[in-house]
Amino acid sequence: MIAHSLKNPAFGPAQKKHGATYVVDLTFYSENLNPVNVVIDIGLAHEVLETVLAPLNYSDLDDIPDFKEQLTTTEFIAHYIHDSVKTAVKDQFSGIIEVTLGESHIAWAGYKG
Repeated sequence: MIAHSLKNPAFGPAQKKHGATYVVDLTFYSENLNPVNVVIDIGLAHEVLETVLAPLNYSDLDDIPDFKEQLTTTEFIAHYIHDSVKTAVKDQFSGIIEVTLGESHIAWAGYKG
C-alpha cells in the first residue's frame, strides 16, 4: 500500500494525492537450472523482495528522497523494484527478472530486464 501524486497534467485527477494497493509478482528466468535444479532459491527471492518492499509499504512515495522529482508511475515503481532486486541477488542470479505490479483486476504494468 502506497500513497503518491503524479504531478503532470497527463495524469488528470491522479495529480492529487491518492493511494494504491499493489500486488507484486516477481519472476526469475534463466536458460539453466543451478546445481540444485532451481533458477533461484525461493526463500532468498522472498527475503529479497520483502526487504526491497519494506521502505515502500505504507509510505508516501512523494516523501522518499530517491523518488523526488520523479513521476512514481506503476512502471517506474516496477523498474525500481527490478533494479533493487537485481542488485540484491547479483551474486546468486544472472538471468532475466520480471516485476509486475497489479493495481486492480484490470490494470497492471511491469518491467522486465
